[in-house]
Amino acid sequence: MSSKPSLCLVTPALADANNGNWQTARRWSRLLRDHYAVRLAASWPDAAEAKQPAALLLALHARRSAASIAAWALSHPARPLVVALTGTDLYRDIETDRDAQRSLRLATRLIVLQDQGALALPARLRSRCDVVVQSTTSRQTLAKTGRRLRAVVVGHLRDEKSPQTIFAAARLLSPHDGITIDHIGLALDPALGAAAQQTAAVCPHYRWLGGMTHAQARRRIQQAHVLLHPSRMEGGAHVIMEAVCSGTPVLASHIPGNVGMLGAGYGGYFPQGDADALAKLLREARAGQSGHLPDILAALHAQCGLRASLFAPESERAALLQSLRTAQAPLSGEHP
Repeated sequence: MSSKPSLCLVTPALADANNGNWQTARRWSRLLRDHYAVRLAASWPDAAEAKQPAALLLALHARRSAASIAAWALSHPARPLVVALTGTDLYRDIETDRDAQRSLRLATRLIVLQDQGALALPARLRSRCDVVVQSTTSRQTLAKTGRRLRAVVVGHLRDEKSPQTIFAAARLLSPHDGITIDHIGLALDPALGAAAQQTAAVCPHYRWLGGMTHAQARRRIQQAHVLLHPSRMEGGAHVIMEAVCSGTPVLASHIPGNVGMLGAGYGGYFPQGDADALAKLLREARAGQSGHLPDILAALHAQCGLRASLFAPESERAALLQSLRTAQAPLSGEHP
C-alpha cells in the first residue's frame, strides 16, 4: 500500500480523445506521481474507489465533470476538491450553465491555465483561484525551406477552434502567394469536415490532413514557419506552447486565452474571426521571408523565445503542487 495520499484525477477526455484536455491530465498525472498516488478516471466514484479511497479530487472541466464534482462534495464535504477550468468553462459555461456554476461553488480551489483566466471568474471567487501555466518539452528548431511559407493549424474541427477563419483565409490567398496551409485535426463537427474538404478542392495551397498522433503533430509544428491559432475561446492552448518551445512563431486570434499565453505585447495577433487580417499577416510574413519587407516572423520568433521559460515542467509542477497543498489546508472562512 502506497504511503502517498491517493488523488483521483477526473478527466472527461481520455487517451482516445487525443486532445488538449487529455494531454493535460496525462502530464499532471506524471508531474504529481512523486507526491501522490494518482489515478485517472473518466468519472468519480470509479471502480478503484472502494479499494483505494481518494483523499483528494482534482477534476478537469467544471461542466463536463460536474456530476463527479457534486458526488464528491456530497460524499466528502470536508475533503479537498480542486477544479481546473477549461476555455469553454471560462468563456461560455460558467455564465449560463448551472452545473458549471455549481462546480465553482463547491470547489476548494480553482485552477486556470493562463494569467488572464482568473479575470473571467466572478470577483468573489478569484481569491480561490491559482494559475498553473502548462508545460511542454523543448524541441530543436528545424531547418525550413525558403521557397514558400509553410503554415500549420493544429486543432480538431469544432466551432470553438474557429476553423472557418482558416477556410476563409485560404480562399483569400492564391497559390502564387507562396503560402501553404496544413490543417491537422479530426472533424468533430461533420459540417466543418465537409467545409475543409471543399476548401481543399478549390485551394491547392490548403490541405486538411485529418487526425494525427501527438508526436506527428509536434513534428509538423517544428517543420512549419508559423502556427496559426484562430480559436474563439481557449483556456490555454497546448499547441501555442508547443510552437513556442519548438522555435515556431504564432499568429493567433486576439482572445484572452491566447493573450494569457503569449503576452499582451505580442505582435502576432489578429482580430478573432477576421480572415482578411490573417491573410494580410501571412502575406506580410511571406514578403519578409523573401526580403521584400521587414521579417515579422523573426521578430515574433524573438518574442516567443522570451516566453518559452514560462512553459517549463518544473514551473508547472511547483504551481500545481502549491495549489493542491493550499486546498488541503484552506484558510479559515475561505471556502463557503
